[in-house]
Amino acid sequence: MKINIYKTPNELNHALAQTICHASELAIKKRGQFNLVLSGGSSPQNLYKLLASKAYHNKIAWNKTYFFFGDERFVAENDPQRNSLMIKEILLEPLKIPKSHIFNMDTTGTPEETAKKYAELIESHFRNKPIEFDFNLLGLGDNSHTASLFPNTSVLKETEATIKSVFVEEVDMYRITMTAPLINQSRNIAFLVFGKGKADAVFHVLEDQAASAMKYPARLITKDDKKVQWFLDSAAASRL
Repeated sequence: MKINIYKTPNELNHALAQTICHASELAIKKRGQFNLVLSGGSSPQNLYKLLASKAYHNKIAWNKTYFFFGDERFVAENDPQRNSLMIKEILLEPLKIPKSHIFNMDTTGTPEETAKKYAELIESHFRNKPIEFDFNLLGLGDNSHTASLFPNTSVLKETEATIKSVFVEEVDMYRITMTAPLINQSRNIAFLVFGKGKADAVFHVLEDQAASAMKYPARLITKDDKKVQWFLDSAAASRL
């Protein structure tokens, strides 16, 4: 696991954007496509704006890039709370990404049906080969959750690399999420974390040897030196 610390979120975003560009280049060269998992929330919004800007528009072969979502709120397709709606407006529409390259979650059924259909959709894309995303972007909540792996939820005990639904009492909502084993199969994993408010969470995940994964779920994500990087600003890294 590599820890990168930058003075400002802006420096962090540029470094992470360059890392994504490099990963895309290697993936397309080796396998002909780039499978990218995106994170929701407010933290990655400026990163997405940067990737959609003129500075990066031609640095990634977007026509060979496929987009997936690490988790989603179980709400209607056009609900403002949806991760995919924010990402669509900030990144996908400005880049004119075709719908065939965007793997949205269909929330018209039950949460369990949504999870099952999304798992099947991913499997069909990988054509029954091992599901190894080329790049999986993760955030970190101040309670150390990542994707929709929240503290003390049943999904944290999941051993299958798949998609699961989970009711999160903390936010009083069903969430659909990649399980930790599925995330850990990704070829590259990057945490994007900034701000003083995240410093305690970063410490508990990275350095607190007494911390449990049930209380600090991001500890479930592999620390494999060959695939995992943390991108922190100095404020988020202040307790390390």
